Amino acid sequence: MDFTFTIYKQLLLTLQMQDFLFITVSELFEKVYGSIYHSPDIYQNKFIILRHDVEARYENALRMALIEHDLGISASYYFRFSNKFSNEVLIGEVASLGHEIGYHYDDLSACRGNHEKAMERFQANLAYLRQFAPVTTITMEGAPLSRFDNRDLWKSYDYRKLGIVAEPYFDMGFNKIFYLTDTGRRWDGHLYNVRDKATADNPITNPEFLRLRFHSTADIIQAVGDGNFPKQAMLNFHPQRWNSNPLPWLKELVWQNIKNQVKRVIVKMR
Repeated sequence: MDFTFTIYKQLLLTLQMQDFLFITVSELFEKVYGSIYHSPDIYQNKFIILRHDVEARYENALRMALIEHDLGISASYYFRFSNKFSNEVLIGEVASLGHEIGYHYDDLSACRGNHEKAMERFQANLAYLRQFAPVTTITMEGAPLSRFDNRDLWKSYDYRKLGIVAEPYFDMGFNKIFYLTDTGRRWDGHLYNVRDKATADNPITNPEFLRLRFHSTADIIQAVGDGNFPKQAMLNFHPQRWNSNPLPWLKELVWQNIKNQVKRVIVKMR
């Protein structure tokens, strides 16, 4: 079965066996882009960025964080607030394991396009998260059913003035670092992917990246083991899609398949 904690651990072990280093998003921008980004030498190294967009089932995020910690790996966890206070303990536990904490912001869609209210909400949530750990990077929540793109908040404001060094959709070179996301509960969910992808301002033109397609996690593991995976990649996981308990696993599978059909219509319309 795919999207279980067992196969997730197998993926990490395979990457380690192939000598991939693991870096967080903040390390990418503060140490790599911030110092020797223009040097080709950094791209001789193999590295993986594990990014987690936590939108629900915070307990699944903690389970993945524990797996990584046991393997000596640090990852980046971006929290969206579905129920802020009931999840305080889980956020703190993820932070205590040495993982990066970031904000998975949905403020513009939550505030129905009101930039001023969205900025107030963003700052309040950022201050809340900084109780647990330094927060220096953020990622937008795609909000596929909303007409508002959360990234448009930065047409009115500058996140760098808030101590944020990077937002990957703006600042990561998608032609330099291969990007894979489990959007749609699959690794080739481009037909159902409304916003979680490279943009027109930051497109993918690298022919090697354009030809690569992975459907399952097993496909990625096979490519890594065979030496056919890019040397540098960001892998984006949504923890609510990963479970080893049969009933929640099946529920997520059915619900995601329903959502995919809705999102596919939205993608066609846009």
